[in-house]
Amino acid sequence: MARHVFLTGPPGVGKTTLIQKASEVLKSSGVPVDGFYTQEVRQGGRRIGFDVVTLSGLRGPLSRVGAGPPPGTRECRVGQYVVDLASFEQLALPVLDAGAGSSPGPRVCVIDEVGKMELFSQPFTRAVRQTLAAPGTVVLGTIPVPKGKPLAFVEEIRHQMGSAPVKLMNVCGGGG
Repeated sequence: MARHVFLTGPPGVGKTTLIQKASEVLKSSGVPVDGFYTQEVRQGGRRIGFDVVTLSGLRGPLSRVGAGPPPGTRECRVGQYVVDLASFEQLALPVLDAGAGSSPGPRVCVIDEVGKMELFSQPFTRAVRQTLAAPGTVVLGTIPVPKGKPLAFVEEIRHQMGSAPVKLMNVCGGGG
């Protein structure tokens, strides 16, 4: 039986919506759940970026169109989006580290998503590895479908499904 579950599929298929609904059901069942999801930010009907939102309700920018990087930081860009690494790490890293030293018993850690923007952060990659290895932690996450040059860490997760307790589920359905 799989200990970790990663959803994959094209953008807009409903991976984040499924993660949010599963998190709500787990929380209402008394299962300790922490983590984050990413959410589109729209202005005037046009997508202008993404926010990272923790399951406790904290929110901050992950990326924005045309924005420059914060002063004194290197520019991390995915297409038209500039990634705000400091904001992402400030929100995402604490919820991944929350399992270290937590009370015994199972916990679910939501990681939506392990993608190109998030992987600019080496501390994030390390924290995901530690979370995947943590006893008693179940990861419910998302990874992008491969296109173009594969992301090494995403492929590492994808290939673990054949040899480790990781289940990869392809989500293919309408909207989300």
